[in-house]
Parts: sequence; structure tokens; C-alpha cells
Amino acid sequence: MTKQVADAVVVGAGLAGLVATYELTKAGRRVVVVDQENRNNLGGQAFWSLGGLFMVDTPEQRRLGISDSADLALQDWMGSAGFDRDDEDYWPRQWARAYVDFAATEKRQYLHDLGLRITPIVGWAERGGGFADGHGNSVPRFHLTWGTGPEVVRIFAEPVLEAEKRGLVEFRFRHRVDELIIEDGVAAGVRGATLAPTDLERGKASNRDVVGDFEIRAGAVIVTSGGIGHNHDLIRKNWPVDRLGPAPKTMISGVPAHVDGRMLGISEDAGASIVNRDRMWHYTEGIHNWDPIWPDHAIRIIPGPSSLWLDANGNRLAPPNFPGFDTNSTMKAILAAGHDYSWFILTQSIVEKEFMLSGSEQNPDITSKDLKLAAKSRLAKGAAGPVDAFVRNGIDFVVADNLPELVSGMNAIARGPELDLAHIERVISARDAEVENKFSKDAQLMAINNARQFIGDRIVRVAKPHRILDPAHGPLIAVRLNVLTRKTLGGLETNLDSQVLRPDGSAFDGLFAAGEVAGFGGGGVHGYNALEGTFLGGCIFSGRAAGRAVARS
Repeated sequence: MTKQVADAVVVGAGLAGLVATYELTKAGRRVVVVDQENRNNLGGQAFWSLGGLFMVDTPEQRRLGISDSADLALQDWMGSAGFDRDDEDYWPRQWARAYVDFAATEKRQYLHDLGLRITPIVGWAERGGGFADGHGNSVPRFHLTWGTGPEVVRIFAEPVLEAEKRGLVEFRFRHRVDELIIEDGVAAGVRGATLAPTDLERGKASNRDVVGDFEIRAGAVIVTSGGIGHNHDLIRKNWPVDRLGPAPKTMISGVPAHVDGRMLGISEDAGASIVNRDRMWHYTEGIHNWDPIWPDHAIRIIPGPSSLWLDANGNRLAPPNFPGFDTNSTMKAILAAGHDYSWFILTQSIVEKEFMLSGSEQNPDITSKDLKLAAKSRLAKGAAGPVDAFVRNGIDFVVADNLPELVSGMNAIARGPELDLAHIERVISARDAEVENKFSKDAQLMAINNARQFIGDRIVRVAKPHRILDPAHGPLIAVRLNVLTRKTLGGLETNLDSQVLRPDGSAFDGLFAAGEVAGFGGGGVHGYNALEGTFLGGCIFSGRAAGRAVARS
């Protein structure tokens, strides 16, 4: 058994762990970073992300005519979070206020100074439930990183790797933590198993063959191991049946296999407090990856607002369950129909303008920071290359020249009831009849018209309203949408220094947590709903707090 002494040991080499390590090395502290995967996975889930960042009252917003403020953002956050638990939500409330303040003040400059740049078009994600003081973003706040997730990782990884060369950082890859060392009530290090080496590419599921053990002692332990997104058994165990309905029988994974939630149980066994276990953030627009990297690899469609959304029975979802508006409300509506999937029906015109896919690998133009390719991909006629590849190859897509053929294709891949052609035609025709005027009683068409008042949506994101059954906009496209697992919104309870708390509310000496394992701060900074662009930011903010707090100690 090997032993090692450091100022801090960081459990997890994802974004939050890199940020904490960066802050520690800035203060000259010596850090050991352990991770059960190999070096190819440095940066964790963040590498695969689209790189969206929630920021408030930025130059990019102002240039697009968006009027935003910290007060409006806090109103949106609190209306979305719906904090309603006296004990479990005490620290999440404090984190929410602190995070919104960070997003409205320091965040942009902090990242800019590290070399991060953002694209000029601000996205309008999670548009909400229809009330000014309820869920959703009142204005566009989704700032897309030029370089997507890999760039967010790079700006922290590079200084950490430089600190590794100076001897301040030591990475211990293929080291799986199985136990926190607690001495006299203080976290003093970690123990675990060394796993067999592997040279697998990033994201691939690796072996768990044990070849040895280890022990590392340190002045503090910072847990940054991520959530439970690939652990479907744990997701089902914690699923909020009373709030969302029965857990889906079929789920596909939006995160790699190593996102297993192990450190939550290990930390709890050591005496840490876990809160808000039932809060999670999974997407309803999941599609099977035709070229998968990890088991059950899923991609999320990030849709514009125009696709017609039907439940598995072929009935249109009620407001506010439109594409891109209210994730949890839509999840509840889909499951209430008795099945775990739903349908988009749209046109070629809509898919070309409105479909964007989650993931850095699905956006090669922005990820590679290729301006010419981005202009060609985003502004030229036709769907973007990765979107077109899914339309042609994805098992969830049906393309047809007419409605009978489309419905027949939908029934061929349905996991539930057979759709009735006459009923589907009535639903679409009723919607199409509302397009003849620039005004409408149809809430989705009103939302589309509202979106097109924003120049960013009008230019690159929202198709001009048209009849779905108009052949000039064809062919018709249907997409079977599956539940895609993604984020854990609850987790280890922490104070504003990212210090873990015990169930009695006292501070756990020597133990800190950041990122998804801590509910992105406090054990659940989002409450019940995320405003998007807040997961990477939550890792950055909580990782920064942990690194700075340990550096001060």
C-alpha cells in the first residue's frame, strides 16, 4: 500500500476538480488528483458539453438589444427553483443568490482572463412555464463558448498541467476511491483500489479490474466526482414518482458509464449530509446515437420552438410543453400518457433552422473554432452536417413525402400504441389553420411569433411559421423522443465555502465538495429546475469556492 502527503486530494478530474486544483496551485498548494478513469478523460463530462454558460447583463446581450439585470435573473432563478424545504433548501438558497451575483458580475471576466471567448448570438434556453414570476428565462442568457466544452476544460486544464510540470500537482489516474479516511472526525485522506491500466479513448467504458490498493493522506479532501447520470438503478430509486409520475422503463444515457454516483454513498457512509436526492434533470428530447461512444449513448436535440409535440398516443402536449420551454413539466405530461416516449412532427424547413444537437462532438464547427465552417454550417441551405447524419441514420427518425407514409413509419418504431392517421391529420390540420394570420389563439404559434421578435432567434434559430403539411417545406419528419439521463440536482450539502456539512448542520472538518456531486453547490442550487447554461457554471463557481477555501486554511 502506497502513502502520500499533500495539501489537498481532489477526487475527480472533471471540470470542478480542475477548477479547485487551479485555485489551489495559484496559492502554491500541493495537490494530488485521483480519478478512476485514464488521462484521456481529463475534464470529465464537461468535455462532451455544448459549452453553454448562463451569464447576466453581458455585452453580448446588450448588443442584441436584450435588457437583463441581476434582479431579473434572481427572480427567474427563484421562480424556477421553487425552493420549499426549510432545512434541505437553506444552503441552496444562499448558493442561488451567490451564483446569480457571480453570473452578473465576475463570471465573464474571470473566464475571459483565462482565455475563454463566446459566440455573438445568445441563446434562449428553457423559456419557461408562462408566468413572469415562475419557471424559465425571461430573456436569452445562454452564452455559447467558442470552442464548446473542450475549450471550457482547456482554460483550466492548461494551467493545472503546467503546475504538474512544476511538481505542484500529481495525477493518479485509474485510482478508484472506496473510502474516506476520517480521523478524530476530520477528513484526512482517501483509500481505494488501483485499477488495471487502459489506453481506451475518452468516454469509452473501461474495466474495473483491481490490481492493487492505495492510501493518500492530505490536509483536505475535495470530492468532485460527479452525479448519478449513468446509474439507472440509482436514478429509478430516487425518481420523484409523486411529482413526475412513474420512472421510465426505457432510458438512454447522456453521460459516460463512469458517472456512477459512487462517491455520494461513500461520503454519506463517512458522515456527510446528502439532501434533495429526488431532484434531477433529465431530458425528454433524447435520441439514440447512431455512432455511439459509451453504452446507451444518447444525444439531446436542442430544439427551436416550432416542432409539433405529441405524446405516445398522438395527442398534442398542452402548454407550456413546447420544445425548449419547460423540461420537467413536459416530462410529467409525457409520462402521464402512460408511456416513456413522445414524438416531434416537423418539416425539413424546421429541422434546417431549429435543430441543434447537444455535445461538443456534434458541433465540430464551433468546437474546432472554425469560423468559415461555422458560417457554412449555420447559414447555408440544408441541415447542419451532424443533424443531417442523424436524420439519415438515426433509428428514431422517420422521413416521408406524405402523412400516411410518415404515420406508418412512426408506427413501425413505436414502443406503445398504434397511432391513428385520421387523428394525427386532425391535430396537424388544426394547428396549420392557425398559420394563415400573423396572430393566433394557438399558444405555441404565439410563442413562435414572440421568439422571432428577438433578432438572434429570427436569424439563426426559429423558422418562419408555415403549414406543416405544406409540400413546399417538406419532406415531413417525425422523431421518436426518449428520456435521456443527465444531471443530479441534489447532493452533498455544503456551505458557501463548499465545505461539506454533517446531518446535524455542523461543518465536516477537512471535507469539501464541488460540482454535480454537491448539486452544483449547497446540495441543490437549482432547486427543482435548471435554467440551462448553469451546470458548467456551477462546477466553476463551486470548484473555485472549494479551492480558495482550502488554500486559505
